Amino acid sequence: MLRLAAASLAGTAIEFYDFFVYGTAAALVLGPLFFPTFSPLGGTLAAFGTFGVGFLARPLGSVLFGHIGDRRGRRPVLIASLILTGATTVAVGCLPTYGTIGTAAPVLLLVLRFLQGLGLGGEWGGAVLLTMEHAPPGRRALWASFPQVGPSLGFVLANGMVLWLSTTLSDAQFASWGWRIPFWAAGLLAAAGLWLRSSVTESPLFLEIDDHARVPLAEVARVHWRLVLLTAGALAIGYAVFYSVTTWSLAYATERLGVSRPVMLACVMATVLVQGALTPLAALLGDRYGRRPLCLTGCTGVALWMFPMVALLATGEPVLMFLGFLGAMLAFITMFAVTAAYLPELYEPRVRCTGAAVGYNLGGVLGGALTPIVATTLAGYGGRVPWGVGAYLTAVALVSLGCFALLPETAPGPVPVTEPAPG
Repeated sequence: MLRLAAASLAGTAIEFYDFFVYGTAAALVLGPLFFPTFSPLGGTLAAFGTFGVGFLARPLGSVLFGHIGDRRGRRPVLIASLILTGATTVAVGCLPTYGTIGTAAPVLLLVLRFLQGLGLGGEWGGAVLLTMEHAPPGRRALWASFPQVGPSLGFVLANGMVLWLSTTLSDAQFASWGWRIPFWAAGLLAAAGLWLRSSVTESPLFLEIDDHARVPLAEVARVHWRLVLLTAGALAIGYAVFYSVTTWSLAYATERLGVSRPVMLACVMATVLVQGALTPLAALLGDRYGRRPLCLTGCTGVALWMFPMVALLATGEPVLMFLGFLGAMLAFITMFAVTAAYLPELYEPRVRCTGAAVGYNLGGVLGGALTPIVATTLAGYGGRVPWGVGAYLTAVALVSLGCFALLPETAPGPVPVTEPAPG
């Protein structure tokens, strides 16, 4: 289990590194490089638009790789998704800018971002299912939480590299060529991830399934459509909080508040490090008390903390911004630490890879794709404190809270092989 969890964690860390390094670059430099004819605000919005395309591609990736995972096994998904995401990330680092090839540059950037999202859409389902389905019955949330730590590590790797480059290069050097280095590094990380995953064995539960779904997506749409919509709505706030802290706040603080890039990156990285370290602890609570209570608690915490978070951000003081981010991310991880076990447990094994991944990634579209764009637009109105952003995030939290309230509990116990879950 430890070896399997380590391979899953390393793989998700690498693939989310690829995804996050794009988000950081979009917040800091991609606007003027690929959309120079726009105003500064318009360029940032356009860069966040290409960022959002990756989220739109993720449900399609979950359908494609979910089909493979339910028909051919979880292990092939881990290999194929890692290759696709790594290759497209390296390609972004090699892409000429608008000044070199004109309008072809943002078009190619859009295509590569779409392919990157397609690969990441398959990663989550394969990694968490392989870990969860190997785990002993009473510790499924704990072991499945290791892939959930991967995004935190990927974010720290991505932003750590950008922070290092920001402190060693001038602004002109970083904008000219330094921003490409984190994308090129994705190639080495992907090769390391493939080596780690080469020894991973197939899920024993998948091997026990005799009757595989012919078209998993059709069965999910016919039998579990309500469950997919509820899980997507429930998870939307998690994405909205995470990307408001890790992506939108970078652009807002550096452009509107005049906070230096290294200071903002350090604040956000410290927050995500704490979040990652506490993920297994929250998952243990999920094994002890159930998944649904933790999700309801975390979602309520988000709803109560969004206005204090934006108020603390608006101070521009590093310690206060960190405290604002930390409160939001602690509430976030209370929910998301258990989702790696919760979502798969809601579906029967024959369509589990497709159902769980589609619900998870649709939540990303609702919460992750729109939040940087909506928040940037709302922050453009009013005074120094972006109260509109706080109101938007609070509203999303209340919608997600209602969706969690309608979902059933999946009490810890043996993972069913043939019986369908509620929904």
